Amino acid sequence: MAQKDTEKKGQVHLESGTYEILQNRLKKQGENLRQRLEKLNNERKEVFGSVEHKLLSNQRITTENSCIPADMTAIEDTFIFGYNVFLGLRTEITANDVFSIYSYSEQKFTAQSIDFLQDTQFCIDFKNLYKYYKQTQFVKFATIGMHLFMVFRIGKSVTDIKTFKWLIQGDRLKYIDNRSDHQFKFPDQHEFKWVRTTRDDHRYGKHPHISIQDKVFVETTEGDLTIKIENNTDTGAGIYAEDVEIEDQTLDDAEFHYAIIGNIIVLKIRPFQEKNFRYIVFNEKIKEARRIDALEDSCVLLPDDHGIIFANGYYLQTGEFKLFDKQMHDMLFEKRIASPNGEDFFYNFYNRKSGEYILLSYNLINRKIETPIVCNGFSMFENGEMCYFKTSNEAKRHHNIQIWQTPYTDPDFEIQTSQESFLYKIGNKDIVRAMAECNELLNLLRKEDSYSGLYFDLVKKTTEILDGYYWLNKKETYLLSDP
Repeated sequence: MAQKDTEKKGQVHLESGTYEILQNRLKKQGENLRQRLEKLNNERKEVFGSVEHKLLSNQRITTENSCIPADMTAIEDTFIFGYNVFLGLRTEITANDVFSIYSYSEQKFTAQSIDFLQDTQFCIDFKNLYKYYKQTQFVKFATIGMHLFMVFRIGKSVTDIKTFKWLIQGDRLKYIDNRSDHQFKFPDQHEFKWVRTTRDDHRYGKHPHISIQDKVFVETTEGDLTIKIENNTDTGAGIYAEDVEIEDQTLDDAEFHYAIIGNIIVLKIRPFQEKNFRYIVFNEKIKEARRIDALEDSCVLLPDDHGIIFANGYYLQTGEFKLFDKQMHDMLFEKRIASPNGEDFFYNFYNRKSGEYILLSYNLINRKIETPIVCNGFSMFENGEMCYFKTSNEAKRHHNIQIWQTPYTDPDFEIQTSQESFLYKIGNKDIVRAMAECNELLNLLRKEDSYSGLYFDLVKKTTEILDGYYWLNKKETYLLSDP
């Protein structure tokens, strides 16, 4: 008996020792990979040029009248500033009272003539707008394809609008009409399809629940909304619970929708007779559920299946997430811009009630978002310089503009590169994508064993990387294949 106990203890010690050896090897190779990636990234920036986020300057625009700024836009190097004025006894408002035109060069604004917008028909339509709609206010600019829309609110509702449509022709504008309101619209606010559950998804028992593709189980009975990770109707306990307003309800009473995005399952649930849906993100890998109300307004996909992004944060497939402090509601997704290097992605969200924008920049390699910018108007120029302002309720003549350098240059904008380098032959986007996948691998190495299928995912990801990039075993790319 003593001998068997000794053998058992030795086996346990051996297994424990083997596990520690494997863990140490993984950490060592992970650190090796991280160091090589850092060297590759530094050389990549030298070869392709590096355009990073940084504050360039603070400038000031002075308008003829005191006004409250509403928005701004750029047509090549021409800058249009839109605002609302209060002219007292004057009864007629002209385009000069709402728009100012500037040329933009070397981070400075030089006032230009309003002739840029002096189309005869536009002037007539503009005059009639303010004549027949006494509540008219300029709201925003919107570029959709090759057209610029000037959007005005003519009533109390955010949907009571009138637009002027222009065709963008290089550095000029050609007026089209004021009958294209239906063409001004926001893109789909959820880049996935909601699936509504049916009775076929019900699982009955002492504590019945609804199955979401047998991956997670939900219910709103017995006084709370519960999320379970086991198909066990003998118990009502789960990994997440929150109270519902009406305790006495059945599975048929509530409304359940879901969308499966890789490891992420987005749930849209409205308990019986409640006014609003509740939005919860469940991660199948870490068995975690998190309430994220911002998903009600909008939710779009990050590049390369990294996860989802919304107005006040993001959630990645591996469970990393970020919620920003500023809580904003009614934020609509408006636009996505990819940088030419394939590394950075810009998302902007807009609030039709307040006129505020939230600007988010996601980095594919670091898998993080830069500090969000909250502003009331912004515009970008072909060299990647971005201007934005924050307004106040007080009408002023002098308006502060911040100018930032961003990587969102025009695709035709020339950045100095080293075309003789081997990295140039591979291409910046391919290197960026490989580095992003390597960083995903490093993130997996930091996960605990509770992360579902961790070692399977490590093997799968390393195999995909080695098979996907032929150049990993080249000395010019620091032999990334070795670690």
